Amino acid sequence: EFGAWFSPDGGQEWIQLESGLPSVAVEDMVIQERESDLVLATFGRGFYVLDDYSPLREVSKDLISKPAHIFPVKDALMYVPARNKGSQGSTYFVAKNPDFGATFTYYLSDSLITLKQLRHQEEKELFEAKKPIPQPTVEQLRAEEIEDPPFLIFIITDTDGYEVRRLTTKPKKGINRITWDLKYPGTTPVSIKENDYDPFSSDPSHYLALPGTYYVSLSQSAGGAITELIPPVKFNVVALKNTTLPAANREELVAFHTKVSKLRRSMQGAYSFTNELNNRIKYIRQSLLYTPGSTSGLIEEAAALEKRINDVLFTFKGQPAEASWEEVPPADMPLNRRLSVILSVHSRSTSNVTKTETDNYEILLEEFPPLLEEIKLIHADILNLENKMEELEVPWTPGRIPEW
Repeated sequence: EFGAWFSPDGGQEWIQLESGLPSVAVEDMVIQERESDLVLATFGRGFYVLDDYSPLREVSKDLISKPAHIFPVKDALMYVPARNKGSQGSTYFVAKNPDFGATFTYYLSDSLITLKQLRHQEEKELFEAKKPIPQPTVEQLRAEEIEDPPFLIFIITDTDGYEVRRLTTKPKKGINRITWDLKYPGTTPVSIKENDYDPFSSDPSHYLALPGTYYVSLSQSAGGAITELIPPVKFNVVALKNTTLPAANREELVAFHTKVSKLRRSMQGAYSFTNELNNRIKYIRQSLLYTPGSTSGLIEEAAALEKRINDVLFTFKGQPAEASWEEVPPADMPLNRRLSVILSVHSRSTSNVTKTETDNYEILLEEFPPLLEEIKLIHADILNLENKMEELEVPWTPGRIPEW
């Protein structure tokens, strides 16, 4: 009559199933046996599906008494998932499918709280007891302000103990789930929102990992310390055999992806660093222009450095298209565009590596290292120029530590 409930002890205690299920009468239920899905019908509010309810069979008083627990992990099917709606339009409605990948169902006995939440709890108890509430000290408020929020860390490793991926989530009391998308972590430069550290931000992923056996462990980060809660639990990743043109050797495919990912890390990092240098040199030129005593030689040196930086950036990105790439005259392919060709081919494919990919990779191995050396030389020359600026007591510019 009031939602759906389950009992971990043969009916002595009943626990309500929530997570989106309203407190309405459930008139019918059926179990999809292959996937262990529980389907509920309310006849008025629609259907509700609890994907893989098998972990509930393991719930017991002994399990609940533990600080944490990872339930047995169902075999994860590996494939390239279809896009959500395709060309159906935004008005086409489909219910959300289970997340793709290996789903870890875990239990946490208590939610981890921050210093501020702990203080509020203590103040509430004092208020209810009609006792005076002390004023927090400056040190307490400062500690609350700089404290990192507690979070959970799921570490996925392969059979050799090599760490494949890390997942983080908020520590929430009860039975929860988190899913690994069966991919290796991305190697693009890290981005942050609102210029602040966020342990719950989405972690970019890249290529699919190898099918096989993996392990997942659970740790918590609280109070500046990381503590393991659950040792590694074994699970399997199984390739769904529905590929039209499968790779002849999956290990070679993943090995190529790994090489490309390493190259991507260096190339995109170098490109981002060059943009930072480009920003620094603009401040340098502006400050030298208006500083009494700065010689024409220093001003010309800064201008020459900016030209070298622009040449590097042009090699990376080429001539930008105003309206269409057809308007861009024939030219050497920019490094960024050549890399994106390799990345896009296998972003949604598990077929063999093509000759175009290997050719582009070899070309990048030839063209990128000299460019990276030029970036290092430019950086060294900027540092040397900044030392001269410090001797002239030029106002501060980004990337430079003033002397006293």
